[in-house]
Amino acid sequence: MPVTRRKFLKSAAAVTLGFQGLQFHVVWGQAPEEGIAAGYGPMRPDPGGIIDLPAGFTYRVISRTGVEMDDGLRVPGLPDAMAAFPGAEGRTLLVCNHELTAGARKVGAFGDENERLGKLPRERFYDWGRGDPPQGGTTTFVLGPAGELEKHYLSLAGTVRNCAGGLTPWGSWITCEETTQRADDNHEQDHGYNFEVPAGPATGLVEPVALKAMGRFNHEAVAVHPATGIVYQTEDAGDGLIYRYLPDKPGRLAAGGRLQALMALDRPRLDTSNHESQTVAPGDRLAAAWVNMEDVESPDNDLRHQGFAKGAARFARGEGMWYGREAVYFACTSGGKKKKGQVWRYEPGPGEGTPNETASPGTLELFIEPNDGNLVENCDNLTVAPWGDLVLCEDGGGDNHLVGVTPEGRIYKLGRNAFNESEFAGATFSPDGRTLFANIQSPGITLAITGPWTG
Repeated sequence: MPVTRRKFLKSAAAVTLGFQGLQFHVVWGQAPEEGIAAGYGPMRPDPGGIIDLPAGFTYRVISRTGVEMDDGLRVPGLPDAMAAFPGAEGRTLLVCNHELTAGARKVGAFGDENERLGKLPRERFYDWGRGDPPQGGTTTFVLGPAGELEKHYLSLAGTVRNCAGGLTPWGSWITCEETTQRADDNHEQDHGYNFEVPAGPATGLVEPVALKAMGRFNHEAVAVHPATGIVYQTEDAGDGLIYRYLPDKPGRLAAGGRLQALMALDRPRLDTSNHESQTVAPGDRLAAAWVNMEDVESPDNDLRHQGFAKGAARFARGEGMWYGREAVYFACTSGGKKKKGQVWRYEPGPGEGTPNETASPGTLELFIEPNDGNLVENCDNLTVAPWGDLVLCEDGGGDNHLVGVTPEGRIYKLGRNAFNESEFAGATFSPDGRTLFANIQSPGITLAITGPWTG
């Protein structure tokens, strides 16, 4: 539905945003026309019909579902979250999730009848699926100094619904299974785990090691605190929790650790959704505590119930998560009174993860809750730009956008999916900050966007 100038101003002025303990109202110096992008000008229709961008911005398609890769497999469908890493001699390494399940052969890597399975060693699949393996996993791109695609290959195989994840300071991607699928007639293994995929130029599959101590639940995304190696995690459930994993050996996640869930220190069992009433307002800053989780492989998929009973806070579909600006930002896709989504900010305390953290706990803040789909509708994946803005990927009905949010909480539209009504996914910047990579999830198009970025 078109947004009138009056409607935009009315809705924008009504939105209250929080930033670093203060409250802001979206106030525009001049009434923006429909399609304006703050600081970049209006989005221009794309002659190619893929993505509308502001003047001065361009894009390249670097991958499409179904194209043959260098390993002889096909580019899998449903590309989702991803991250970029520096490579040798100016190259960029991009690791990308694929949110596929068992039986998705038509858009899988192995061919319509799995005829390409013979190109891979069976032992490199986490789940062989009794000869018909799950189609999820990750692919890795190697991009040359000019952004050209040099290699593209499957890097993790035999997993289910690899939705989001997160990059690590030691140069790997943690990919997360958004499922609690148990072993059955079609699956040889239980699912619902995280896996680590090192970012490197070598072509081939990594060893598929389930990081079971990080918990078995409907995983979505992770973010690593560089100073401590603590890994924060979202859970994609309407009553999900926010978790953290304290590894016994930072940087070696498979060596074991402790799983905990986030609690508002003075408000145990807090429902943060704001669906029925405003329990948390934008700008509220809540001291955090963490409760220990037990039986973390959760055969009954009840970790969130266990944590809530211990006092942990509930969140409305935790999805994208990213570390930046000395904090962990995460999206709750259906949070807010109108279920249009929220973005939260968690600032680790000086003693994070140590016995001294009770004296200086971390802080949870509701950063934005627009409650207006014309501003942001159901943000999913997110990233932090090198200059501090957030970039959100919309997963709503109708038009979907890449949406920017400044540190002061100003919201602007950066790009529009002109191809179809699919969600955006996987927003991430190149190591030099010059290129924004993003996916149009269906039918599966990976884009490299460049332009006059702020900063």
